[in-house]
Amino acid sequence: MTWDLFAASSVARNEALARSVAASARGVPGMPRDGWTVSAVNAAARELVESLFPPMWVAGEVTNFTRARSGHCYFSLRDADSQLRCVMWRDEARRLPTAPAEGMQVRALGRLSLYEPRGEFQLVVSDLDAKGDGLWKLAFDRLRVRLDGEGLLAPERKRPIPRQPRCVGLVTSASGAALRDMLAVIRRRAPWTEVVLSGCRVQGEGAAEEIAGAIRMFARARCADVLIVGRGGGSVEDLWAFNEEVVARALAESPVPTISAVGHETDFTIADLVADLRAPTPSAAAEAAVPERTVLRRAASELAVRLASRMEGRLADLRDASDVERGALVDVMESLRKKRRDRVAALAGRLNALSPLGALARGFAVPLGNADQLLRSTRDFVPGASFQLRVADGIVPCEVAK
Repeated sequence: MTWDLFAASSVARNEALARSVAASARGVPGMPRDGWTVSAVNAAARELVESLFPPMWVAGEVTNFTRARSGHCYFSLRDADSQLRCVMWRDEARRLPTAPAEGMQVRALGRLSLYEPRGEFQLVVSDLDAKGDGLWKLAFDRLRVRLDGEGLLAPERKRPIPRQPRCVGLVTSASGAALRDMLAVIRRRAPWTEVVLSGCRVQGEGAAEEIAGAIRMFARARCADVLIVGRGGGSVEDLWAFNEEVVARALAESPVPTISAVGHETDFTIADLVADLRAPTPSAAAEAAVPERTVLRRAASELAVRLASRMEGRLADLRDASDVERGALVDVMESLRKKRRDRVAALAGRLNALSPLGALARGFAVPLGNADQLLRSTRDFVPGASFQLRVADGIVPCEVAK
């Protein structure tokens, strides 16, 4: 509604209210003799203010911003010359990504009213946005600095993504296009991979808690080798669940390696900073999570070639070692044979030295009786008896003369 139309529609009510006030001042019968009560005045002023001014954007500098325990927010807007009290009720304040900083230039959308109990003129704010990058950027920077101070954004804590996961976990909306895109990529690249989905809301109030709960469910179940957390594109407010601290801490605590895939390539969230890997889109996250089967086939072929080459080299090494061992064994056996021949020769020499035949060969002779008994003494020789004289090359028949 334009200002002209709004003013035209409220003229009748304003005129009636003005007539009522004038009548009270003249003492018209039926009106209180002592005048209006304070409550009546404030109520009339509130009705007049709210009917006269439509919802409007008011720009100014924030001061004394306070969030009460009830959830309502109270603050003032000021410029160089004036100040305006403002209130933002709990339901609207819950949508604020963060509290504005003292002195920040903002725009507040609201309607003018009057707080009757105190008679205070105020702006009831339904939306609040900072100039420039806005409250979203301020909330993003505040959380990023705090998490970075705790070391949760450090590159050295990033874990590698498994090259061939048996199971991929998905944390996203069960009805979103991102899920369909990721499933299509996984089926095309690695159809043998198991997929487990934990569906959750990915925008709106309570979405961050659901996302964090799904991540922790996978942590307890230990059923996935890698976890993809994400959604498709949208506005800053649509993607804000992935900038919430509860999601960042769930990602940091996850024992399962994580891939963040939020929005499009130009979108950037706190989840991207905390996760082990940031993918520009959900489809790219699925490609990073599973290998393509043609690549696996090529890798398997290369592995088979390397394995055959390695085995051939190993067999060649074993053959060379066998030849060396065989040569060493032949040398050992030849050495043993030589030692045994030398020993046998030595024993033969000793036996030959002890043999009577050796003595015969040196010119000795052995007299033997008729029964081949050895004749050792002269008493064994009887005159006229015959005997044999054994020499080196035969036997000589002999007879005892005397």
